[in-house]
Formats: sequence, C-alpha cells, structure tokens
Amino acid sequence: MPTTDDHGDRDIDVEEGHALYELMSTLRAVRRLRPDPIPDDVLARVLQAACWAPTGGNTQPWRVLVVTDPELKEGVAEIYRPEWERYVDFARKRSVAAGLDAAARAAQERTIAAGDHLAAHMGEAPVLLLFVADPARMAITDAKLDRVSMVGGASVDTAVQNAMLACRAEGLGCTLTTLHCHREDEVKALLDIPDSWATVALVPIGYPKGRGHGPITRQGPETMAYSDRFGRSWPVS
Repeated sequence: MPTTDDHGDRDIDVEEGHALYELMSTLRAVRRLRPDPIPDDVLARVLQAACWAPTGGNTQPWRVLVVTDPELKEGVAEIYRPEWERYVDFARKRSVAAGLDAAARAAQERTIAAGDHLAAHMGEAPVLLLFVADPARMAITDAKLDRVSMVGGASVDTAVQNAMLACRAEGLGCTLTTLHCHREDEVKALLDIPDSWATVALVPIGYPKGRGHGPITRQGPETMAYSDRFGRSWPVS
C-alpha cells in the first residue's frame, strides 16, 4: 500500500518494503541445486540487480563471469572439491576443540552434508557466478593501515548480495563460497582472468532441490548493534 514519507514528497510502497525484509530473512544457503536451465530473462534480472549495487566512487570495479559451459563448470568444481574437503576436516577438528554439544554437532553435520553435495555436483549447477575485481580501481581507504585491508571488498560484496537477493526473489537457490581463492591461479588460468584481477566470490545458482530457502538463524541487533560507543548495547536498557 503506497504512503508518503515525513516530507510528503514521495511515495513509499509499504507492502513492497515488507517483501524485501522477507527476502532478506529467508536468504538461506542453498547447496542442493537442480540442473534445470535458468531462463535468459531470469538470469538477466539477477545480473541487473548486481549492477545496481553501490561501489566506492561509483567505479564498479568488479565483473562477474557467468559460467555455463559444462567443461568450464566441471573445471571449477575440480578445483573447488579438494579445498572443500580440507575445510570440512578443519571444521570438524575445530568443533571437537570447542566442545560442541550433540545438537550443535548434528547441525554442523547437516551443513557439511549439504556442502558435500554441492562439492560433488557443482559442475551440474546450471550457472556459476564468479565475481572478480580490479584492485587498482577500488577506493581502498584502509590500504595503508597496519592490518588486513577490509574496505576493498565493500565495492564487490554489495553486488554479490544484490545478486543473491535477486536469486531469492526469482525462486533460485544460491550460496556464497570463497574456497576457490586458495587456488586462484588455477581458476584464473581456466577462465582467462587477467593477472591484475582478483577473484572474490563464487556463487552457484539454480532451482533448489527440495525446500530451498527458508527462515535463517542469525544473531540480532541486541547482540550485533552498539549504541554510540563500542560495547554499549542497543537498545540501551
């Protein structure tokens, strides 16, 4: 239902806003994907959503490779699989060290099983979106600070999130992974990516097998938000 803001100078579609919140709160990592092709118009809308994302200086220093060639998809999958297996081994050891209870371990194993499925079938996903970026075109304002730079990703991650929200709106499953970065040189060679460009996010997309997206579990603003000063809970009690 359209309404007006406090200044009365533009319409706000309240129902449309609520729909956006629904998309964000149900953007679950979907790792079980059907091989069914994605219509061109649907894929075009997902890519357009990525292009609407804000970037530092509005330079759009990223590109996205839309990988649909079966041999190339399988090539990416072959690079990804051993890195997934290495990650799973690390995750299980970490959970043992952390002393997770039975319920937490069971939840972890469900996630691992879905990840195993993705690793085994990534080459069958209809589309792999690989986001890459040119660091020379980024506004990396923290580059000279004595810590790992965090700012550059802000000019790419917004596009990744937009694309994933668009997938959710289109009924497509998707998940974000970066494990391919451990073997970036091989990915670049496979997909003819120039040396000066960095790989950022790999997002397999396709129509879900089974339930797909649904309610997600995340910590809320009572934990994640501070009021004015670090550590001062929001809202202030």
